Amino acid sequence: MTIGDPVGFHLENLGLTLNAQPVLREISLRLAPGRVCGVIGRNGSGKSSLLRVLARLSPADAGTCRLDGKPLDAWKSRDFARRVALMPQSAPATGVMVLQDLVALGRYPWHGAFGRAGPEDQRAIAEAIALCGLEGLATRPLDSLSGGEAQRARLAMMLAQGADWLLLDEPSASLDLAWSFDLLSALRGLAREAGRGVVIALHDMNLAARFCDDLVALKGGRVTGAGAVADVFRAPILSETFGLAVTTGSVAGLPVAIPSP
Repeated sequence: MTIGDPVGFHLENLGLTLNAQPVLREISLRLAPGRVCGVIGRNGSGKSSLLRVLARLSPADAGTCRLDGKPLDAWKSRDFARRVALMPQSAPATGVMVLQDLVALGRYPWHGAFGRAGPEDQRAIAEAIALCGLEGLATRPLDSLSGGEAQRARLAMMLAQGADWLLLDEPSASLDLAWSFDLLSALRGLAREAGRGVVIALHDMNLAARFCDDLVALKGGRVTGAGAVADVFRAPILSETFGLAVTTGSVAGLPVAIPSP
C-alpha cells in the first residue's frame, strides 16, 4: 500500500474535529493507484470522515493530506473533480429526473454546467450505464427504481465522471449479494486494468478481505491496522477494531472471519 512519493494520496498525522469532537486522530497512510483499499470498522469509527477528507468535503484541521504531492486545497476545483469522485452514503434529491440524466451529471467536470455533451461524454455515460447493468432503465424516472437500482444509478454517475480515484462509502448498501459481488468485482477490474485507485468503506470485513488489495482498520478515529489484506486481516487486529472476538481462517482459499464461540 505504500509507494514512493509523490503518486497517490499521502496522509501524515492527519486529524479532524467535528462539533468539538475528534473523529480522526493521527492518521498516516499512503494510498496507491491501481489498488482497491477497503476501510473497515464499526459505525462511528471514522470511515465516512476519512473519505470526506480525501474528497475535500471535510478539510483536516491537523496534519497534511496530499494527492500526487500537492496539498488538497492547492488543487483547482475542476482539476480535482477530474481526479477524484465520491459516492457518499446518502443520495441527493433528484426530483423527477430520469436515470440517464443523473448519470450525465457525472460529466460536469469535463464540460461545465452550460457545456454541450460531446461524443466522448455520451460514450462515457453509455459505458457507465452498461457497466452497472442499467441499459433497460436509462429512461426510467429515478423515483420508480428499486433501492438497488437507484444505488447502481448513483454508481454509474460516479463512473461516468472518469476520475482516477473512486471513493465509495458503503456502496453495497441496498444491493443483494449477487450485485454486491458484481459491483466489487467491477471496481477491482477498474483498479487492475485501468489503474484507478479505489477506496471503499465497508462494514462487512469478509467482503473487504475478498475483493480488496489493502485494508485500513479504524477504531475511534485511529488506525488499528493498515497494509495488505494478509497483514491486516488477522484475529488480534479485527478483534480490537470491531470489539468482538473473532477467529480467522479460509474457505476455498478465501480469507474469512467469524465470531469466536
